[in-house]
Amino acid sequence: MSDLTHLDENNRPKMVDVSDKSNTTRIAIASGTIQMNQEAFTNVVSNINKKGPVLQTAVIAAIQGAKKTPELIPMCHPLLLTGINCDIEQLDDLPGFKLTVTTKLSGQTGVEMEALTGASVGLLTIYDMVKAIDKGMIISSVQLEHKSGGKTGDFQR
Repeated sequence: MSDLTHLDENNRPKMVDVSDKSNTTRIAIASGTIQMNQEAFTNVVSNINKKGPVLQTAVIAAIQGAKKTPELIPMCHPLLLTGINCDIEQLDDLPGFKLTVTTKLSGQTGVEMEALTGASVGLLTIYDMVKAIDKGMIISSVQLEHKSGGKTGDFQR
């Protein structure tokens, strides 16, 4: 097992120093799903939710979540993201939705946490906007799908 990089020589938490790392293009893709009852699903798909357009709001929330990651996850570096893209797939058979977030930058550290946070916040926003209809919704399978760039190389689920 390798040493944990977020601990200093006195076993205290620290943010990793990336100043000696090279700038590389880094991309991460994360996704997750939300399952809901048919009434809630129909409400979202029909765009009749009283709180507004659920899926469009979830995309905005996912982008905001990715941008705010270092405020939420203590050891994450503040990053100058150069791109954030969100896609929502309608899953009729679930019923529910799959939200996918892609983050990109040219920098010294990866963007996996930003993609994962964006996906989580987007899914939580859907939950928030539909919870009056279905409090039993299930958010699941939040996971890294792809990562490229950096010292550890590429990852593909």
